Amino acid sequence: VFSKIFSHEALESYLPKIQLVIKDTLRAWSSNPESINVYHETQKLTFRMAIRVLLGFRIPDEELGRLFEVYQQFVENVFSLPVDLPFSGYRRGIRARETLQKGLEKAIQEKLQNTQGKDYADALDILIESGKEHGKELTMQELKDGTLELIFAAYATTASASTSLIMQLLKHPRVLEKLREELRSKGILHNGCICEGSLRLDNINGLQYLDCVIKEVLRLFTPISGGYRTVLQTFELDGFQIPKGWSVMYSIRDTHDTAPVFKDVDVFDPDRFGQGRSEDKDGRFHYLPFGGGVRTCLGKHLAKLFLKALAIELASTSRFELATRTFPKITLVPVVHPVDGLKVKFFGLDSNQNEILTGTDAMLGAAV
Repeated sequence: VFSKIFSHEALESYLPKIQLVIKDTLRAWSSNPESINVYHETQKLTFRMAIRVLLGFRIPDEELGRLFEVYQQFVENVFSLPVDLPFSGYRRGIRARETLQKGLEKAIQEKLQNTQGKDYADALDILIESGKEHGKELTMQELKDGTLELIFAAYATTASASTSLIMQLLKHPRVLEKLREELRSKGILHNGCICEGSLRLDNINGLQYLDCVIKEVLRLFTPISGGYRTVLQTFELDGFQIPKGWSVMYSIRDTHDTAPVFKDVDVFDPDRFGQGRSEDKDGRFHYLPFGGGVRTCLGKHLAKLFLKALAIELASTSRFELATRTFPKITLVPVVHPVDGLKVKFFGLDSNQNEILTGTDAMLGAAV
């Protein structure tokens, strides 16, 4: 089922909707006279993308905002110790999950009743059809569980990587300019505008430098630290015998930090993945931001597409600057993110890359 949900055809159909969600979000950021908390706002953005694009729910903005707050409560408490006391995080997580499932059930029922005006098959449509193909109509509980799993897969890690992307573009203006040059050379960016119809999946996948930038963000700022696996066959590692059936944890972050193929591991250098160097091509397990083996992340292609679409919009239609004196420190728990969320001021740009004044600014300018 998941291979269909994240297939080339499915991603092609999601892409225009993803672009629309990103455009609307950047427009809102740019119209805000204050700086924004990037990590918090990218969480809202990825949640909205999951709800509106991946699941095709037509939830009004106000209701979507309430659902996001409940979802945050659920995520914050999902890993709490299972101590079932009245004011425990565990109990809060359970309550949030119940509220969330009620909201999702309402959205699913409305979706099943209203099939008019659909121009693409979203992930939930594919999930439902797959059940029918196998002669098994999915129950409402199965649909709710599948929906929650899809939101979870698209949410925290993508928000983390989006925040890291914005921070690195702020830190490395030459990288941002090189991205713009590639977009111009490929006929995607012209006179400060994204050319209509130019952003198809194949076109985006053909942007080599953009691919290098996303790869480097995920190498240096892998959202999650590692994963767990079950030992299928007893083996020996550095003189220690690891028995069959044991659970082992592998570290993505330590692998990236110690892999001999990467030169100057602490330096943000997208060119390391360029054709001349191709540092990720030597060996299967030096570079694994989405895990490895048969249980590699199923949503990795959607995540990379979302990050590329965001980078293109940032390079094409936005000017942004750090709103604090120094860049914040990074914390690794529960996923990689800046301790202050990353405070950034966004400015709207017109088609000639000039700043668009807000209504207040325009009025002040006219009065002077």
